[in-house]
Amino acid sequence: MVQTVQGAWRAGRFWWDSSRPGESGAHPVRAVIFDLDSLAEVECGGHRLAFNAAFAAHGLSLTWSAARYRKLLALPDERQRVAAELRARGISTECDVLLRLLVERICATKARLLDDVILAANIDARRGLVDLVTDAFTAGVAVGVVSTGRRRWVDPLVRQLVGDGLIQTIVTADDLPVAASHGAGLRAALAEIGAPPHDALVFTGSPAGLRAAAAAGAVGVLVDPEAVGARADFDGLTITDCQRLHAASWVRGGRSAAA
Repeated sequence: MVQTVQGAWRAGRFWWDSSRPGESGAHPVRAVIFDLDSLAEVECGGHRLAFNAAFAAHGLSLTWSAARYRKLLALPDERQRVAAELRARGISTECDVLLRLLVERICATKARLLDDVILAANIDARRGLVDLVTDAFTAGVAVGVVSTGRRRWVDPLVRQLVGDGLIQTIVTADDLPVAASHGAGLRAALAEIGAPPHDALVFTGSPAGLRAAAAAGAVGVLVDPEAVGARADFDGLTITDCQRLHAASWVRGGRSAAA
């Protein structure tokens, strides 16, 4: 899979680049793609714990609660979150250069700890996820998962959340060029499945993921229990509902489906 995907990226194009949705906007869902954050609360249940372990490793009496971490997620980069927290707590150094160095060290420690922290964490799937994935599989709709994480922990976590045999492809950071843009995993997953973006429904756990889906030409659905207007989970959602969401979005001419 990696060879096929990277070959397409080197070529700078995919086979569907010459294919565009017709004026009718009628496109069946051929693929459902989940980013990892839509499957479960990975940020608070995994990344937050890894940061807390990194703070302790650097001798900082700093612990992020789930509520505090969710607020900091408004900052798009984890280094910005750490720097903001250090300044808010009055933890500073003699100059900005030294502060940035401390931030880099904390984030590097967190990255080293993340695999083991997530593998040991008790992260649960969002309600209704397994039922929806099973329904899609039974209906012959391909299911993929994309993540910016490493395969070492992403694969076991997906198996823990969904089980074996239901996911057609999992694309991780290990499968993409280092400089790949946001949304590269989505395009790579669709390339592996063989479905054009306009025939895909993408569930994402962040506004950035929603924007990436729209930029790729796919319909996106935000799954976030904290966000206004987003789906809290997948409870009661079927593949037939997904088809309706997808069709309604094309009728409106948009790329974001209402929850």
